[in-house]
Amino acid sequence: MKNNTSLIFEKSVKGRKAFSLPGPVAKGKKPADYIPAGFLRSSLEFPEISELDIVRHYTNLASKNFSVDGNFYPLGSCTMKYNPKINERICAYEGFKDVHPLFPCKKVQGYMSLLKEMEKLLCMITGMDEFCLHPSAGAHGELLGLMLIRAFHDKQGNRRKKIIVPDSSHGTNPSSAAMAGYRIASIKSDRDGQIDLNELRNALDDEVAALMMTNPNTLGLFEDKILEIAGMVHEKGALLYYDGANLNPLLGLCRPGDMGFDVVHLNLHKTFSTPHGGGGPGSGPVGVKKKLEPFLPVPVIRREGDILTFDFNCPDSIGMIKAFWGNTGVILKAFAYITALGDEGLKKTGETSVLNANYLRKKLEEHYNIPFNKACMHEFVISVKDLASKGVHAIDIAKALIDRGIHPPTVYFPLIVEESIMVEPTETESKSTLDSFIDEMVQIRKEAEQDPGSLKNAPVNMSVKRLDEFKAARFPDVRYKAGKNNI
Repeated sequence: MKNNTSLIFEKSVKGRKAFSLPGPVAKGKKPADYIPAGFLRSSLEFPEISELDIVRHYTNLASKNFSVDGNFYPLGSCTMKYNPKINERICAYEGFKDVHPLFPCKKVQGYMSLLKEMEKLLCMITGMDEFCLHPSAGAHGELLGLMLIRAFHDKQGNRRKKIIVPDSSHGTNPSSAAMAGYRIASIKSDRDGQIDLNELRNALDDEVAALMMTNPNTLGLFEDKILEIAGMVHEKGALLYYDGANLNPLLGLCRPGDMGFDVVHLNLHKTFSTPHGGGGPGSGPVGVKKKLEPFLPVPVIRREGDILTFDFNCPDSIGMIKAFWGNTGVILKAFAYITALGDEGLKKTGETSVLNANYLRKKLEEHYNIPFNKACMHEFVISVKDLASKGVHAIDIAKALIDRGIHPPTVYFPLIVEESIMVEPTETESKSTLDSFIDEMVQIRKEAEQDPGSLKNAPVNMSVKRLDEFKAARFPDVRYKAGKNNI
């Protein structure tokens, strides 16, 4: 007797002449009948390997893996910090992991109330009036924010065509603006590493839809003229967009909404506890001031009587920007992180990230050139331009750190600093770890001065040596190579 799935499948394809029904549903056919002969095995041999050999193989592979559990990640602008394991356990609870997005609202009132509460928490943290949790990543949130800005101006009959970005901005800023259909106007930083007000004043005109900013910026510096900047932007009828990638040091200390920002995106997978990297998952919620609320994506969670429901009836909404309701697992872990820390814990997070960064900056300023050497927030930028005469570059410093069990910081960014190394220790690292990093950086500097050739081959202690970066990026070799040692 055929199961229900087979019957449904047969009905769905009935009458489609160009479609051959696969598998046991098609009478007299076998799966091999649909596979070209050249792809069929003549025999099947499984390797005979003991359990012990398999366990050792995968344990050995795991030991070669770089991770924040075993290594320091001073990865500037990426906030690669340690995340509490309990949040992963919470995410795996049956009441969360077994929920399907197509469940009726009445069956998932607990999850929906958590999402609604998360929106309120993010509003409190950022100073926004409403939040949308749907975007899958920071860049996705950027795109949504710019779509909201466009919808706002269009509703007013005010067609604007240009987005301003500082020359120190994250690369996703101009990319997202271009995807939203805007032209990009880049403005230079001043000698203090902040937005040049004269440059901004000259760039602001009636075609500008918004200024996109990161505060603190990618040099790790707080834009102390932010209120004046907000006034200049709003006076021209434009909006102010906040790139939340660097929110970590502001937690509990100050809020983008109070600085004058109209739109905010956050990176929950950076700031609020989800293991970050490896391609995902991510979450980039977007918060807005009241005037932009009507344009938020659908559905919106609303209360109807005693239950929460999804409301799709929002006439001015830009529509859906993601299937279903966002990466709820990431949102759940962020919710657990925020509620566990509370107001005081979040404030300590911000303060400690600032303290750690400034400790490293002061200890390394005697050994490395720090172009904007003043009190920073969560990160600071080193330049090794002075080592170029010895043939040593930022990439060599980065590779040498790998040999010492330290993940390289971001190099060659921001672009306004030559031979840049961006260092962000985060708040989760101990003083002993920071001191070890300082010692290694000082030793690397000595090697660069006395024996620069020794850094050109780094890393030498890893299973994978230095790659040809150009070929690895342009011509990756991803083919499987059979060998007797493969399992």
